[in-house]
Amino acid sequence: MSTRNTIILAAGKGTRMKSKVYKVLHQVCGRTMADHVLTQVEKTAMDNIVTVVGYGAEAVERELGDRTQYVVQDEQLGTGDAVLRAEPLLGDLDGTTLIVSGDTPLFQSETFDKLLAYHRAQNAAATVLSSVAPDPTGYGRIVRNDLGMVEKIVEQKDATEQEQAIQEINTGVYAFDNRQLFEALHQINNDNAQGEYYLTDAIEVLKRQGQTVGAYTMANFEESMGVNDRIALAKATRIMQKRINETHMKNGVSMVDPERTYIDVDVQIGNDTILEPGVYLKGTTVIGSDCFIGSNAEVRDSVIHDGVTVTSSLVEKSEMFDESNIGPYSHLRPDAKIGPKVHLGNFVEVKSATIGEGTKVGHLTYVGNAKLGKNINVGCGVIFANYDGKHKHETTVGDDSFIGSNANLIAPITVADHSFIAAGSTITDDVNQFDMAIARARQTNKSGYYKKLPYSGEE
Repeated sequence: MSTRNTIILAAGKGTRMKSKVYKVLHQVCGRTMADHVLTQVEKTAMDNIVTVVGYGAEAVERELGDRTQYVVQDEQLGTGDAVLRAEPLLGDLDGTTLIVSGDTPLFQSETFDKLLAYHRAQNAAATVLSSVAPDPTGYGRIVRNDLGMVEKIVEQKDATEQEQAIQEINTGVYAFDNRQLFEALHQINNDNAQGEYYLTDAIEVLKRQGQTVGAYTMANFEESMGVNDRIALAKATRIMQKRINETHMKNGVSMVDPERTYIDVDVQIGNDTILEPGVYLKGTTVIGSDCFIGSNAEVRDSVIHDGVTVTSSLVEKSEMFDESNIGPYSHLRPDAKIGPKVHLGNFVEVKSATIGEGTKVGHLTYVGNAKLGKNINVGCGVIFANYDGKHKHETTVGDDSFIGSNANLIAPITVADHSFIAAGSTITDDVNQFDMAIARARQTNKSGYYKKLPYSGEE
C-alpha cells in the first residue's frame, strides 16, 4: 500500500538565537515554529508524521504531544543523518515522503500539496521545492542543465563563484520516493566543508542512478523563509501577522491600522468588529460581531460576545457577554464572567467573579471571588475583600442592590436582593432584603479647633 509520510527536522539547537529556548520552540503569532509546521503538514492528510529531535527533545515532545512520532538525532551530523534516523519507522514503506524543516513557520499546506502533486506527475524519485530569492546568500543553489533539468544542489560554502550567482534556491523542502530515499542515504558521505551528511547528496546519488529528479518552483519566496536568528524571527512574525490580518479583513473585520494590530493565529473574530491601532488579541481568544476593541487593549484567551466594547483594558481568560463594556484602564483577571449590558468603568479589577446583567461598576473598584446579581450599582472605591491571608472567601450580592462608594465588603458575606450599603461602610455581616447596612464611626465636630493650630493665622 502506498503511504504519504512527512519527516520534520527539528533537532538543531539554534545557537544564533542566543536563547535558552530551543529554536523551533520560539513563537510566531501565538504558536511555536514547530507547531506551525506540524499544523500545515497535518492539513495534507499524511499517514505518518515523524519529527527528528535532538537538542531540547523533551521540550519539543511536550509541545507537539502525540500529534507526531519522534526519533532522536543525538549528534548533529547533518540533514542526511537526521532523515536517516527515521528509517526504523518509515524505511519499509512504499509511497512518498515529504521532508520539511521545523524552523520554517510560513509554509502553507497548499504549497506542500502542489509540490506533492508535481512530484507524482513527474514520476520522480526526488523533487526539490525551490524558489527565486532576491538575495540567495546562505541558501543552497539549484543548478540546472541546458534543458532546465536539475543537475545538482550545491550548498553556499561549497559553491563556486558562478554557482553563487544563481538565484534559484533550495527551500529545504523535498518530496522523495520513500524506499529510494533511504537507499540513497546509505550511499552518501561527509566529504564537504562542514563535515556533515547532506540530504542534498542523496539527490546526487539518485541522479547518478539515472532516476528522475525535479524541482517545483514556488511563487512566493517569503513563504520559504527559515528562521535562524532574532532578526529573522521578527521578519517572519511580520509576514505571518500581515497574512492573519488580511484574512480577517477579507472576512469583514475593520482595522484602522493593520500594521499596528497584533492578532495570534488561532484568534477568531466576527464581522463588523472594529479594531483600533495597538490592539493585541492573543491565544485562543474569540471576538464576536459588532464589537469595538479600542487602542491599546489586550485580550488573552478570552471570549468576547457580540456588541462588546473594550477600551484600553486588559482581559485575560475571561468572558464578556453581549453589549457589555469595560475601560479605560481596567483589568479582567482569570475567571471573570461579565454579563450582558454590564458597565465596567475605569480602573476596575475583576477576578474569579460573576457580574449579572445590567450591573454597573463605575470606577476604582476591586471585585474578587464574588457573585453579583442584576442591576446593581457599585460605587467608586468599593473593595470586595476576599482574602484572609490564607484562604479566599466569596461574597454574594443580590439583584437591584446599591453598594455605596468606599464600602468594604469583608467575605464571606451575603447581601440580599434590594439591599443598600451606605457609603464608607465596612460590612462584615450578612445584609437582609430591603435593609440598609451602615457601619462607620459617628462624626464628631470639634468647635473652634482650627483657631488653636499654630499655622491658622489667628491671634
